[in-house]
Amino acid sequence: MDFFFVALGGAVGAVGRYAVSLLPVKGAFPVLTLVTNVVGAVLIGLVVGLSSGREDTSRRALLFWKAGVCGGFTTFSTFSLEAFSLFEQKRYGLGGAYLLLSCGLCLLGVFCGTRLAALLRA
Repeated sequence: MDFFFVALGGAVGAVGRYAVSLLPVKGAFPVLTLVTNVVGAVLIGLVVGLSSGREDTSRRALLFWKAGVCGGFTTFSTFSLEAFSLFEQKRYGLGGAYLLLSCGLCLLGVFCGTRLAALLRA
């Protein structure tokens, strides 16, 4: 039954990811993947923050949100491929900026999500 909750959440996350990819943003910098990863980081931080220390949080709800929705929504493999491609094209400045922004903003996203959760729980 756990697999069902992960699969259902993964479908929700994947559809959300696809919806973001339809936004009319073009350019050399993979901004939509960056936005997706940052939003996913905020979401997983929020989920963890809201469930932290609560005994009434369903394990299946966490599987749905963390492994399912966040796993289906975020695009780390796409991020890795895009970063690799930028370096392969010798676009070192863009590649480096993409790596730094993705890692830094996603860590900040998790921080913001957990702080938002603390405010909502207060």
